[in-house]
Amino acid sequence: MIELGDVTSAQQIIAGRVHRTPLISSTTLGKRTDTHLHFKAEVFQKTGSFKPRGALNKLHHLTEKERKKGVITISSGNLAQGLAYAASLLGTSAIVVMPHTTPPNKVNAAKGYGAEVVLTEGDLLATCLEVQKKRNLTFVHPFDDPHMVAGHGTMGAGNPGGLAGG
Repeated sequence: MIELGDVTSAQQIIAGRVHRTPLISSTTLGKRTDTHLHFKAEVFQKTGSFKPRGALNKLHHLTEKERKKGVITISSGNLAQGLAYAASLLGTSAIVVMPHTTPPNKVNAAKGYGAEVVLTEGDLLATCLEVQKKRNLTFVHPFDDPHMVAGHGTMGAGNPGGLAGG
């Protein structure tokens, strides 16, 4: 279980490496739900999603030895790009195992950020763990990792203006 301090720490770690994305209000939907409704515009984030937030925090917490060996994950798009971006900033290599049906633009984007892409028709996790073992890489779980979750949580962290905007 992560705590607010984990998110605050992650916010400091990723500062300057991600955009402070805007909140956009929705008057129409807000009226329908009888609330003040805002959307977090992570589409304007580096790589187009919130995924670099968690990836940067996760890679920051790796040991020097782990970073030197490189990382691997499974993804069909957004995490692939986020991890590749984070790895390039922190000087490590990233391999992403993707389904062979992944759209070419997602594959090319991951490669463009520096990832090596392994396309598979088989089980993603099994392929990933096989490559991980063979190359002695650190596996970055796409969602079940406290450092990833804390990093992702930074998008809802408060700022001096009172609205979430981290």
